[in-house]
Amino acid sequence: MSHNGHRGSAAIEGAFARAAHEGRAALITYLTAGYPTQDATHEMVAALLEGGADLIELGVPFSDPVADGPTIQRASQRALEAGITPSGCLDLVATLRDSGVTAPIVLMGY
Repeated sequence: MSHNGHRGSAAIEGAFARAAHEGRAALITYLTAGYPTQDATHEMVAALLEGGADLIELGVPFSDPVADGPTIQRASQRALEAGITPSGCLDLVATLRDSGVTAPIVLMGY
């Protein structure tokens, strides 16, 4: 759940409302799920939240991410090579929730 007890779009709206109430823009961060490993993704999400991220966007790796630039393309390829799958991305989010992450997490896919 989010900091205010909401889920889904209400959690996202709440993150933007909190930031606006604090007189600042919301910080949305992006990571490729499973890059370079699933464990590293957990560590990076924790670091982003500690650094002030309001929302976490996790990219679901895809075998042909032509809409992305070369950095995200390489990260997607390496995550796939490391064994991440769409189902693994959902498991990763569940593990993040189980570990206490309450910030909104948005999955980005093609």
